[in-house]
Amino acid sequence: MRYEVGCSLSYIVEQPSIAVFNIRPAVTPQQWIEHESLELPISAAAQLLSDPTNGTRWDRTILQPGPLRIAYRASVNLWPQEHDPALVRETPLQELPVDVLPYLLPSRYCEADRLATFARKTFGAFTGHTRVTAIANWIYDHIVYQSGTSTTHTTAVDTLADRQGVCRDFAHVGITFCRSLGIPARFVSVYALGLEPPDFHAVFEAYLDGQWYLFDPTRKADLAGFVRVATGRDAADAAFATFWNGRVVPEDMSVWIRPTKEVDTDRPRTVEAVTIGIV
Repeated sequence: MRYEVGCSLSYIVEQPSIAVFNIRPAVTPQQWIEHESLELPISAAAQLLSDPTNGTRWDRTILQPGPLRIAYRASVNLWPQEHDPALVRETPLQELPVDVLPYLLPSRYCEADRLATFARKTFGAFTGHTRVTAIANWIYDHIVYQSGTSTTHTTAVDTLADRQGVCRDFAHVGITFCRSLGIPARFVSVYALGLEPPDFHAVFEAYLDGQWYLFDPTRKADLAGFVRVATGRDAADAAFATFWNGRVVPEDMSVWIRPTKEVDTDRPRTVEAVTIGIV
């Protein structure tokens, strides 16, 4: 399936700053770019960086004071794979690859060591893909999606206490529960087909049966229509814009994704076993 994706970001740069933008779709065996373009002021020529382990790509640049507008667009081919959820088992800890092991550990926003007892009591009766689906369903049923209810300091434990948050908070809770149960899990930012209003969307992946499977506790978009941008331990690894050594004020942002042919975005959103991961 081919998608046209893009975004436009506007800022006022008040002081010279070093910036890293993470808005390009990742390049992976299941996702590749046909063509892309990035528009920046001449004074802000960017250096393209990439992570060969997960395909994440960044643009690093030096910003000078004044108005800044960034425009990006790309044509992306996406090859999601769908499996029978009932056949997707958990991978025993002793069989996990070395590169997957870090996603079992607590991280800045995902305090997995604090929620193990609750997670075992709530989800201990399940296993495999069904268990992570139960986690996603519990989050949807017990946490209210509400814009403006969290900050860049909000952790999974905070979200559970407040019982409200946005997509990144929902993803952090899912990751935390999975890690508490010995299931590797990681944060993914995506262009999301069907998301209203359009924005960069946060979901999570769980490592099951030798692959990474997608889960979206918000139920706001179709798993098979996620174009991966960044992958990391939590949101700290996947911000779409990061600034250092200066002051940059955001003004406006628009994000979009369009399929090149009609697709069904109304199918159930919590039961599919969909992977666009890197094995």
